[in-house]
Amino acid sequence: MKALVKYKEGPGNMEIRDIPEPQPGPGQVKIEVKEAGICGSDLHIYNSDIQILTIPPVVPGHEFSGVVSAVGEGVTKFKPGDRVVSEAVYFYCRDCLYCRTGFYNLCVNKRSLGYVYNGAFEKYTIVEEHNAHILPDDIDFLTGAMLEPLACCTHAVYDCCHIEAGDVVLVSGPGAIGLTAAQVAKAEGARVIVTGTDVDEERLKVGRSLGIDYCVNIQKEDVKKLVNDLTGGYGVDVVLECSGSEPGVRSGLDLVKKRGYFCQIGLTGKPITFDIETICYKELHFSGSMASRYLNWEKGIKLVQQGLVKLAPLASHHLPLEDWETAFQMFREKKGLKLILAAPEE
Repeated sequence: MKALVKYKEGPGNMEIRDIPEPQPGPGQVKIEVKEAGICGSDLHIYNSDIQILTIPPVVPGHEFSGVVSAVGEGVTKFKPGDRVVSEAVYFYCRDCLYCRTGFYNLCVNKRSLGYVYNGAFEKYTIVEEHNAHILPDDIDFLTGAMLEPLACCTHAVYDCCHIEAGDVVLVSGPGAIGLTAAQVAKAEGARVIVTGTDVDEERLKVGRSLGIDYCVNIQKEDVKKLVNDLTGGYGVDVVLECSGSEPGVRSGLDLVKKRGYFCQIGLTGKPITFDIETICYKELHFSGSMASRYLNWEKGIKLVQQGLVKLAPLASHHLPLEDWETAFQMFREKKGLKLILAAPEE
C-alpha cells in the first residue's frame, strides 16, 4: 500500500513509498484511515529538528479518524466497522512515576504513533486497543481527525493552567491550535483575545466567525491598550501561547498579570531567548503542555457534541496524500488553517 515515509534522518528524506499492509497483533486494532490532519510536528519530523523521539523509517501522521477493519486476539472493546479515533501515544510503560500518577503523556519510555510507529499518512494503521476511542455517530470523520489537537488543547487548559468564568485569556497565534484553544477557553466563560499578524488576517476572520471576543492584528492594533482597558491595567489572567514564536512568548510574558498563568503550547523548533526574570518578578505559573491524556479526549468529544467547540470550520483545505509537498508548503506559509490529507485508495 502507499504511504508517506520519513525514510531516514536528516532534513527532507520523505516520499511516497509502497509498504506492506499491516496486520493487528494481540491487543491491537487495525484502522482504515479516512481523514488525517497535518500537525506542525509533522513538519518538524520532515526537518529532523523535533525533540520528540523519532526513529525512521516511519510513516508520520497522528491526527486522524477511521473505521476498524480488523482486530487482534484479545480485543474486546472494538469490532470491525466501528468508527474510531486514536491518541497519538502508542506505547507507554504503565510503571514509571508519570504513568502511575496518570500522566502517561510524559512516560519516560513513551513511543508515539507517527514518530516511532507508523502513523496515519497511509491507508491502514495499527493502534493499541487502549489508545483508541469510539467516534460518536454525531461527529463526522473530518471533525474526528481534529480531535487529537483538541485533546492537546483541553490538556493545556484543564491540566496545565486554570481558567474561570470572567477571566481574560490571551491566545497568541490564530492557527488551528490557537483557535481551538480559544474555543475551549470560551467554553469556560472566559473573555478571549486572539492575536496574529498581517499574514493571519484570514485566520483572524475565522476566529471572529467562531465568536472569539477579540481577534487582533498586532501590526495594526494596540493589543496592550486593549488588555489594559479590559483588565484595569493588571494584565490578562492566562496566556495560551500557540504561535511557537519568540515574539509571541515575549509579548505574552509582558501582557500576563502578576501571579497569572502562562502555558506554552506551540513548539518553537529551536531555542529562543526571553527574560526569565519576568517569571520571578511576576510570580507566574509558567508551564508547558505536551500531548494529552484519556480524560482530555473524553472532555474534547463532549465539548464538540455540545456545540461549544466547532472544528469543521478550521479544515480549510482537503488534499490527496500525493499532494503532501504542496500541503506542507502551505503550512509553512500559513496558508489556510487545518490542512487535511485524504488516505490513498491503494
